[in-house]
Amino acid sequence: MRLSAYHGNIGRAETEDLLASMGKDGSYLMRDSETVPGAYCLCILNQTFVHTYRVSETSGKWSVQTLKGVLPRYFSSIENLLAMYEKPDQGLVVPLLYPVECKTYKIQNRNEDLQEERKYMELLGK
Repeated sequence: MRLSAYHGNIGRAETEDLLASMGKDGSYLMRDSETVPGAYCLCILNQTFVHTYRVSETSGKWSVQTLKGVLPRYFSSIENLLAMYEKPDQGLVVPLLYPVECKTYKIQNRNEDLQEERKYMELLGK
């Protein structure tokens, strides 16, 4: 499965920089979780702050940890999950409006004077 807003193994700081550069509430991307192996983070910009929600798969169904008090919903695919949260009042701080696509771009490695090329990455479905 190809998901253009999936950025793979990028860190929190790079995520915040990418979303801040968009400058629009509802801009979002997905990345690998840094703390939970096999889980993903759905990161959304709202009023200059990046909100992060964990997305995980259990028994073939995908869910996102939303705001407290909102019952979890389960989806057969990440695409279906994202489509639901494009609608307002679904338990996220703002609806998903603007996917930050992972296109080929050059980044400068701060520790070394090397350039790295990032390309579309695949999020493997189960």
